[in-house]
Amino acid sequence: MKILMFGRGVIATVYGWALERAGHQVEFYVRPGRAAVYGDAIDLELLDARRRLRGQRVTESWPVRYRESLEPDHDFDLIVVSVQHYGFAEAAAFLGPRLGRATVLVFNNLWAEPASAAEPFPSDQVAWGFPGAGGGFGDDGVLRGALLPTVFFGTLGRPPTERERAVRAAFRQAGFRFREQPDFRGWLWIHFVQNAGLHTQSLKLGSLAKLAGAPGSVREAVLAIRELLPLVEARGVDLRRHRGDVLPVRAAAWLTAPVLAWLLGHFPPVRLLLEAHANPEELRAVGRDTLAEARRLGVAVPRLEAAEPYFLGEAATGPSRS
Repeated sequence: MKILMFGRGVIATVYGWALERAGHQVEFYVRPGRAAVYGDAIDLELLDARRRLRGQRVTESWPVRYRESLEPDHDFDLIVVSVQHYGFAEAAAFLGPRLGRATVLVFNNLWAEPASAAEPFPSDQVAWGFPGAGGGFGDDGVLRGALLPTVFFGTLGRPPTERERAVRAAFRQAGFRFREQPDFRGWLWIHFVQNAGLHTQSLKLGSLAKLAGAPGSVREAVLAIRELLPLVEARGVDLRRHRGDVLPVRAAAWLTAPVLAWLLGHFPPVRLLLEAHANPEELRAVGRDTLAEARRLGVAVPRLEAAEPYFLGEAATGPSRS
């Protein structure tokens, strides 16, 4: 399969590397002038957990191919889009008239209505997914991160199409397992508010990694997420279809918080993922947008309200990485 990764962000790079390792032809689309700045290789320090629970360390300089233009008569089979949720509209507007015959995999957070967000694309050329990886580029240009074994795929209420099955097959070929989400719209929004709840504490602590081994802060994050579930329901999501995803939040926080805090600190790939995250603006934006929607719909979210200074950057948050 010939694959174009849209941009050179963390997710595009990590999954581009894994897909190329599986035999696919991978290129990156970058803005004009960026290829010369980036150079012809990406330095990687990864913990790859696809085959080992605690991960296998990967250190290499990966030669990559860039392109700075995209015409609709290209021959890519798949275009993978993984951008911040607030940048998706711009990315979709750019790609819509340039999609050609390719399938586009939407592979990022969304807080907008998914079907509306994807309107620039023909509906039969869209696949929906979500990554299980993360990290960040350091000041030295090295990408440090972790690649988890599971990828999430789903649809907006219908069985996967032939195109979507082909996307799943490509990721399976690259060694990934995946979880299927029949109500991907609801799953995306639950995941979004889970992030918002976590960030009421991560921004306060100054780092995602500092949640590890801090059961008190994790407890507050769990309670914040619990307060946000009615917001997801107010947007029309039936939480009964997502019992497994909301169960840890609805269970007794005094019981789940110590377990989650321990897991965050003792599962090396997740620990590295948290330590290497290098985009605090992403965390703030998730909180701001969730709070704005709660106010619009009149849903009470007191813990999110209390964290607003951190979302606005008005509180001292410390470094973004521990």
